[in-house]
Amino acid sequence: AAQRLRAQAARGAQGLKIWKPFGLHVTDQHGVRVALDDPRLDPLWATAGELKLPVLIHVADPVAFFDPLDNHNERLEELVGSPDWQFTSPPYPSFMQIMTELAALVSRHPQTLFIGAHVGCYAENLAWVGALLDRCPNFFVDFSARIGELGRQPYSTRRFFVQYADRILFGTDSSPNLDAYRLYYRFLETDDEYFSYDGKIVPGQGRWYIYGLHLPDDVLEKVYFRNAERVLTYGKS
Repeated sequence: AAQRLRAQAARGAQGLKIWKPFGLHVTDQHGVRVALDDPRLDPLWATAGELKLPVLIHVADPVAFFDPLDNHNERLEELVGSPDWQFTSPPYPSFMQIMTELAALVSRHPQTLFIGAHVGCYAENLAWVGALLDRCPNFFVDFSARIGELGRQPYSTRRFFVQYADRILFGTDSSPNLDAYRLYYRFLETDDEYFSYDGKIVPGQGRWYIYGLHLPDDVLEKVYFRNAERVLTYGKS
């Protein structure tokens, strides 16, 4: 895999994307789940660091997808409609096991730049994500498809964006769509209260409305493009 990554970089690859089957479904030749921090994969992460290729890593879905499917599950309607989105433990590892493995992986490879997709895969707990950002300068996050989780905790989210303004990347998790962008702009830039983020342009997620963050211009500039610019030119100047 490390050799293939070198060949792909030589042909113009700008980064490495890791999809969520890693940590959930991927097994070795003995049928045993491969942990995110399995040392057998260290050459791959080390090569990404050597080549200065950022690693965008998505390893878990919303916490509710790992919870029992009952009337207490806040994403019940979604999971009933898409039962393959449910990852109850067992047979799957627990949500926190996956997150602990992710933190161990990022910590063990400080020379490799990791981007934790979907607010580090734990938008429900910004304190946990912030602690990992504090420990690991090589860790960034995007917030694609997580304005639902972020917009219902606007005070904590605004503090998070201001504190980690240099480490957050813009993302939507959808194809280029003007209405989708406008919705994200409304979330980031306005102080609008209790508005819907649901509809055809953004998948229905959860049962709540969200609030705008009204972020300062200097934070918006970093989130919209300065941080991405830094990531994509990391070590290449």
